[in-house]
Order: sequence, then C-alpha cells, then structure tokens
Amino acid sequence: MKQKFIEIMDSTLRDGEQTSGVSFVPHEKLMVARMLLRDVNVDRIEVASARVSEGEKEAVKMICRYAQMAGMIDKVEVLGFVDNGRSVDWIADCGGKVINLLSKGSLKHCMQQLGKTAPEHINDILREVKYAHDKGMEVNLYLEDWSNGMKNSPDYVFQLMEGLKDSGIRRFMLPDTLGVLSPMLVTEFFTKMVSRYPDIHFDFHAHNDYDLAVANSLSAVLAGASGIHVTVNGLGERCGNAPLSSVHVILKDHFNAQTNICENRLNEVSKVVESYSGIAVAPNQPIVGENVFTQVAGVHADGDNKDKLYCNELTPERFGRKREYALGKSSGKANIEMNLQELGLELTPEQVRKITQRITELGDRKARVTQDDLPFIVSDVLKHSAPEEEDKVKLLGYMVSLSYGIKPIASIKISINGQEYTGDATGDGQYDAFVKALRRIYKENMGRSLPDLINYAVTIPPGGRTDALVQTVITWRQNEHIFRTRALDADQTQAAINATFKMLNLLEKQK
Repeated sequence: MKQKFIEIMDSTLRDGEQTSGVSFVPHEKLMVARMLLRDVNVDRIEVASARVSEGEKEAVKMICRYAQMAGMIDKVEVLGFVDNGRSVDWIADCGGKVINLLSKGSLKHCMQQLGKTAPEHINDILREVKYAHDKGMEVNLYLEDWSNGMKNSPDYVFQLMEGLKDSGIRRFMLPDTLGVLSPMLVTEFFTKMVSRYPDIHFDFHAHNDYDLAVANSLSAVLAGASGIHVTVNGLGERCGNAPLSSVHVILKDHFNAQTNICENRLNEVSKVVESYSGIAVAPNQPIVGENVFTQVAGVHADGDNKDKLYCNELTPERFGRKREYALGKSSGKANIEMNLQELGLELTPEQVRKITQRITELGDRKARVTQDDLPFIVSDVLKHSAPEEEDKVKLLGYMVSLSYGIKPIASIKISINGQEYTGDATGDGQYDAFVKALRRIYKENMGRSLPDLINYAVTIPPGGRTDALVQTVITWRQNEHIFRTRALDADQTQAAINATFKMLNLLEKQK
C-alpha cells in the first residue's frame, strides 16, 4: 500500500507561546525556528500572531530574513486577522509570505463575537484574501471553533466552505479550539468535510483538554486530513497541543504514514524548547522524557542482554539517544553488569555481588544512582577492603546534633576487636564532634592517639543529577606516613564517617 504523506506544521512559536508563563525573546524564536526548519525538517512553522508587539515584529523579521536566505520563506507562517488589511501589511513589512487568516468556524462565534451574519463574514474574508493575494501572499484559513461549529451549527460551516472554496485559499485549517472532540467525532466530522470537498487540503489543529490531542490528530489523518498541527513538548494554551514527537512516531510506526521529520533531532529540539520556555518535560513523556529509555527492573536488563526481550520499535538510537539501565534498589545484578560493561569494567562475580549490595543500600535512600556514580561506587567498595577479612573496628551507633548558637554534639558507640566502647564530645561541626568523641575513646580506653587529619575533600561525582551522592577523601598523617581513605554515601557526614572507619581498620590490620 502506498504511503500517505502528512504535512507537519509546528506552532510552538505561536500557539505554544500561549502556554501560561512562556514568552520567547526574539533570538530564542530565531534559534527554535532554525532548528525546526533546518534540523527537524518540519514542513511549516507558525511563528507569531500579527500586530502583537514591536518585540514580536522584530522576531518575525529575524526569522523571515533567515528563511529567505535559506530558501524556506514559504514555510514561515504568521497568524493574521480579518482587519481590513492591517495584519497583511504587518506580515508583509516583516518579510512574510504566508498568512494564516483567522475566521469564525461556528455560528455562535460569528454572531456573538463579531455580531455578523454568515454572508457578511464571508464577504469580509473574501476581501482579506484578495488583499493578501494582491500583496503576493499565500493564504491559509483557520475556522476557529470548527469543532463546536460541526457539533452545533454544521450548516453554517458548510455555508462558509461554499462561499470560500473557490477563493484561492491554499489550506483550510480545522481546529478543535476548546479540545472538546473525541476520536469518534473527529472521524465523523472530518469524513463529512473530506467527502464534500475531496480536492481541498484540510489541516487539523488539536488541543489536549481531554488528553486526546494525539488520538484526535491520528483520527483526522485516518479520515483524510492532509496536515497536522503540533508543538514541541506539547506546549500550548490550557492543557497544550499535540506533541510533535508523539504525532510523528505514531504516524510512522502505526499508520505507515510518511513525514519529512528527522526524528534523530527531536530530542535536541525538545531540550532547547524546554530550556527557553522554562516548562519542564515530564520524565515519562514519550520519546523525549528523561526516563523513557531507562530500564529499572533487573529482569528487563537480563532479557535485553539475552535477546532484546524488552525492546520495541522505539529504539533510543532513532532519536539520538541510548538505552540506560537504572541503578538502584530494584536494578539487580543484570542492570549493574550492563552498566559495568558499558564502562569497560571487568570484575569478578564476588566483586559484582559486593557492588550490587552497595548500590541496593544506596537505592534505599536515593531513588536513582546514575552511571556516572558507578566508578566511584566501585572504588569505594573495592579499594580499601579485602573480601575475606571482617572489619575489626565497627560503628554500632551514633547521634550527632546541630543547633543554632550551640556547638554540635556527638555521641557514639563502637566496637574494637569485639569490645564495645562509648564516647561523646562537642566540636566545631558534626564531623568534628564525631572525631573528637572517637579520639576520646581511643585515648581513655587504650591510651592510643589517632592519626592527624591534614586534608578533607568533598566532591560530587560528575554527570549532573548526582547531588545525593557525595565522595569524601580524607588525608591522614601518622608520624611521617601520609595516606588517604575515601568513601561514598548519600549523606556527606556519613561519607566522612565511613572514610574514617576505613582508616581505623587499616590501623588495626597494621597492628
């Protein structure tokens, strides 16, 4: 069966900017427009509404200059109004060549908002279309509130179509302005439009009020729509519009439709728009969410390692991404082995077991451990301990307190070679109080002094999103001997305590 081609019009810079709290400055609009046209390869972009502001005009001029130089000026569209040519002049002054003219697609809007009859509105639209054509401009027409027009006043919709179908309008764009349609109604209404006017190019413009924007867009395609309107990340007024990434992949994978979209750039443009808009993408947003290519359960990693048993057609490589295997309490040995393999680390089964145990402990306190944490965890687990030896100095319990205006207090309980000891002290900080209590135990019970602490370094493993893991490296001096111990934990004080107990056990082994 021949693939059906679907035109994709992106309205991020116009309808997407109507998201509450979102306002792009001109250079941001230019950067997004360039990415959409040059990298993502959308067929058209709607970049602004005419006559909004001088800042908006400057942005449209910048985009039109770029598009003219790149030979893509016919892909840049601006929303305009039936306003006696003022929108047409505004767009022409910016260098634009396409106006998306806004008309009323329901009798209620026409009569109550404009105070006009259908014939009067048709005549106004025809004058606007002729003026735009005389200016050398292409015209597409929005039938605003078309969904309610088909529900409540279909005769009005068809009267409008009959009056305008031979006017030279390039595309008739049918919006579900208030997001009130279901896939069944979209199919019904679009079938009526296409069957009456088979030679007209119809676009569908969905809103997501009932979380049906994607489903409704696909229903429109199945019923004969030639184009679909989308926004990056589903930005838009109220609940947003149909997301570009989701619409594209479903059209391609489920309906064998053809688009011009370069899907390996979808994630990149998503991140740019996320940054410029300040609207975060949900981690589980299909295609572009941070977690959508991350396997958490260990059984999934095991299945993927054997024969890609838990993979579907949405492979991360299609979108310039890679599959990850989450590290945490649910990951299991298979996930950890996959991450070690990715890093080129080869460890013995016993070492993997100890690392798995450590990651599980951390996972109980932190939802996710990243791959960037893994080398530090490996070092933490393996560097200072031999698997056959049990620690001679153990921490049995401790309490540290921090109060405003009062020095921190530490109370600790430890065992040394099976003998339990307790101690307490105050200090300049929580860790300082802990170490002073420890030194008191050694001095009062064994007449021994501990090495001097000569450097204390705290680092966060690189790679972002690792703020809950802290590596502490402590440098000690005993007589003329200088050595270091390190530890990793979700809590900075605990990491320092763990590094301290590694030092104590090294001393016991030397004895």
